[in-house]
Amino acid sequence: MSDATRRPGAFFALAAFFGLFVLFLYGPMIAIVALSFQGPEGGLTFPLRGWSLHWFAKLWEGIGVVDIGGAFRRSLALGGVVMALTVLLSLLAGLAYRKRLPGGTLLFYAVVASLIMPSIIVSLGIGLAFRLLDGGIRTVLEGLGSSWADDYGTALGLYTSGLGAQLTWTLPFGLLIMFAVFNRFDRAYEEAARDLGATRWQAFRHVVLPLIGPSLVGVGMFGFTLSWDEIARSSQTMGDLNTLPMELQGLTTTVTTPVIYALGTVTTVVSFVVIGLALAVAWGMRRRSVRRR
Repeated sequence: MSDATRRPGAFFALAAFFGLFVLFLYGPMIAIVALSFQGPEGGLTFPLRGWSLHWFAKLWEGIGVVDIGGAFRRSLALGGVVMALTVLLSLLAGLAYRKRLPGGTLLFYAVVASLIMPSIIVSLGIGLAFRLLDGGIRTVLEGLGSSWADDYGTALGLYTSGLGAQLTWTLPFGLLIMFAVFNRFDRAYEEAARDLGATRWQAFRHVVLPLIGPSLVGVGMFGFTLSWDEIARSSQTMGDLNTLPMELQGLTTTVTTPVIYALGTVTTVVSFVVIGLALAVAWGMRRRSVRRR
């Protein structure tokens, strides 16, 4: 290698730093996956004691009194709802901000501020607000002399306070993505469709939506994956039912076998499957859009 093409020492230093960063980032995940495939005599630390699917079978049988299957289904369902609402609301917000929106600047900073606030503070605030709502509802019911006052439980729940808490985390990301998409969107395509007689809805459906479709898939992927592993904002807002990450966090203090690693591996695989599907759908939509043009 000639002196002109020889890499400087700073390159190797930065490369080594990047390698260490990647190892720090993914090393724990790789260790958990490896430890989950231990044999029946396996422990929580290295070295590995055989290879098998024993702990995945134990996970399938259940972990004590914890309903892992129920928590898994609840997280999938909640993640799906969060994904759908994040895509819909982010798209509507992106369309609204294409024109000057009265109070839009204040609304934007209010939405993005939730990314800056500590997650546990958001969770405590939402939980407190719903508990105050519970007190108000009971007071009203008692004032009306309704028999429902004794039967009323709480408004805290998976699809009320829990859903709202997770949307404070996913919507800012979706909104920022849609801003970036529409900032570089060429309005000439839309205007050409209108010149050819298309209505606003037809121009949106046949021109705008196919062009921004891959970005919407990305927003949906963010919405699901952020909801899937959310703990801090969910800790005070889910009511009586826990999501899978919350159950996993609780099990770390009681379960002393690699079955906890098997559960972590399953949740990681679900995340990668969703990411892979999202990338495949976005790639397919992009290819279809290129062929149609």
